[in-house]
Amino acid sequence: MPHTVPRAGAAQGGRPRWWTELPLIAVVYAAYSAGRLLARGDVSTAVDHGLAILHFEQRLNIDFESPLNDIFTANAAIGIPADFAYASLHYVLTPAILVWLWKRRTASDYRFLRTWLLVSTLIGLIGFTLMPTCPPRLLEAGHGFVDTMAQYGSYGWWGGEASAPRGLGGLTNQYAAMPSLHVGWALWCGIALWRHGRSVWAKAGAVVYPLVITLVVMGTANHYFLDAAAGAATMGIGALLAGPALRLTETLRARFRPVQETAPASGNAGAPANVGDKCETSGRERERIPRQQDRGAGRQRTDGAAGDGGRGAGTGGRGAAAAGGAAPAAGDGAAAAAR
Repeated sequence: MPHTVPRAGAAQGGRPRWWTELPLIAVVYAAYSAGRLLARGDVSTAVDHGLAILHFEQRLNIDFESPLNDIFTANAAIGIPADFAYASLHYVLTPAILVWLWKRRTASDYRFLRTWLLVSTLIGLIGFTLMPTCPPRLLEAGHGFVDTMAQYGSYGWWGGEASAPRGLGGLTNQYAAMPSLHVGWALWCGIALWRHGRSVWAKAGAVVYPLVITLVVMGTANHYFLDAAAGAATMGIGALLAGPALRLTETLRARFRPVQETAPASGNAGAPANVGDKCETSGRERERIPRQQDRGAGRQRTDGAAGDGGRGAGTGGRGAAAAGGAAPAAGDGAAAAAR
């Protein structure tokens, strides 16, 4: 049975190990969280950016966060569940879907979706750094926004500072509103569920979840509509860069991976290939001198002629005997002529 030797690097197509995936995701998330803190910037600059976004939306009549915030503020049955969704689903559902993809889907699907999420998160970090933005809830009260997280804070674990638990508001950057990764991650979850979910509930959740989170981030006054649009655009750019990022990592991995010896796939599995003998034989054939080659060719022609005459010798025994008797006579005549 032919023996096939796996090519070098084939193991990279296998499913990633959880003990390598967890540190990778932890490092990226730690860098993301640390980057949010380092990108706080000047508060006055963040407020200016927030007001510029609000005024631009008002000119285009796309400031959907204003009427939504009024509804969430006036109706606790809507505002409280929205606050719980904003404070939890972003951190629970996204990693849950990531684990589901790791366990249930092919390695190539998981690698692409995981890389897409990580690259998009890093792009969002760049946005926080370059454009710190004050969310609507932190603008002056004259702009008409109410912080529902503070209004309904007694119902949940969060305090008056974003979705951070009480007493930990100093560990988060409240001015990292552009882009909205709440919307970006929810869009990633929806696409993953739509493409790889099999049930009707998975398809429905793929559509409903990103829409609900988009309404939640605006109704709770945590993001502008353009923040949500920028979050979706961030995921689009991340999807375009995920493929090149994967190819780059594979190139770097192959460069630093030790070279593995490979054996030919064809031939007998147990028979050793005596390559040296073949090379020496070929060399001797090429190094034979022309005279030896002529002798060998003449010998082949003589043997061929003898083989063709054998058939006549078998049928004419007497003629062969007569020829054998005439041969000495010819020899005696040659000897007499010599004397």
